Amino acid sequence: MKYGILQGCGVALFVLGAQGAIRQLVHHHDTGLLGWLPGGFAAALTTHLLAVVIGALLADRARAAGKAASAGPTSTDTGSETTRC
Repeated sequence: MKYGILQGCGVALFVLGAQGAIRQLVHHHDTGLLGWLPGGFAAALTTHLLAVVIGALLADRARAAGKAASAGPTSTDTGSETTRC
């Protein structure tokens, strides 16, 4: 359940960042929520692209962790290990 929520948050961050970056590229003067950020167009675009990357990584990690958790424990102990002194 928690991995699904994290994956949803990652996808939401990805979508909002991508939408903001596209909006910045089309309307350079409209900074939207990032109007308070010093640095103008470059800073706002960089922030949106950073949100895209972080959202993608968060969603991917949550998906992988969710798959690993649902697969259950796996045993890699074959009992063939030898102990050396």
